[in-house]
Amino acid sequence: MPGMPGTDDSRVRPVLAILTDFGLDGAVAACKGVILGICRDAQIIDVGHSIRKYAISDGAFLLRFALPSVPVGVHIGVVDPGVGTPRRPIGIRTGRGDVLIGPDNGLLLPAADALGGAIEARELTNRDLWLPVTSSTFHGRDIFAPVAAHLASGDVPFSEVGEPILIEDLVRLPVPTAVATADAISTSVTYVDSFGNARLAGGAAVLSEAFGELADGTPLHLELDDPAVNEMARYATTFGAVGVGESLVYLDSVGSLAIADNQGDLAARLGVERGRAVRITRAPR
Repeated sequence: MPGMPGTDDSRVRPVLAILTDFGLDGAVAACKGVILGICRDAQIIDVGHSIRKYAISDGAFLLRFALPSVPVGVHIGVVDPGVGTPRRPIGIRTGRGDVLIGPDNGLLLPAADALGGAIEARELTNRDLWLPVTSSTFHGRDIFAPVAAHLASGDVPFSEVGEPILIEDLVRLPVPTAVATADAISTSVTYVDSFGNARLAGGAAVLSEAFGELADGTPLHLELDDPAVNEMARYATTFGAVGVGESLVYLDSVGSLAIADNQGDLAARLGVERGRAVRITRAPR
């Protein structure tokens, strides 16, 4: 493969992205050290390591969000509360050409869907690709990192990582949905980002079905359950279209519905967490 323009590389360096809920206190460095010990020229991209502990759905959201913008490569996801149990370590080959490595707990499939779909899955049963000594509590270092590094280096084809698995047998997380009726959307929170903005199920089609064409500044009413919250917001295409501290309903950068406070933390203010039901209605005139 020809080198990159302006470099002396004989080939393009492999890309390897990694997401964990490990934090930054050493575990991530251990995983990266294993990767670089096997594939020294890997370009490692940190998707994130501050995922809420054990929050598989949060990790799945971020992998699906980030990986389509990352060059084709081998990518690791580790949010793994079942580490050491019978849950399977797996690899998924996607239609775009990426390979996703991690636990079979639903973490990887949303990203696979966004990368052209899962076209082949295998359990990581080839112990020759693991570290020589493995633990029951750190598969990120002992199994996922070395397998991914061997694949990224090009010295092992995907067919050699282990036994094939039927794609339909992989664990898949429940997919939240939104329902539109005349002048109303019933939805739920799918992710809360670091700004306190709440991403919701549904997108432009649901918004249009419920309200038709909305102009910036259209008043809307938000209802959240358990505990009950009722407040006013406005539809806006930018945060700056509403005043500082005011609430807005908008479509985020991937086209999903979202609610936020401009330059504020809506999630903290309202106690919003993933799964909370949200109803959006047209405000009374």
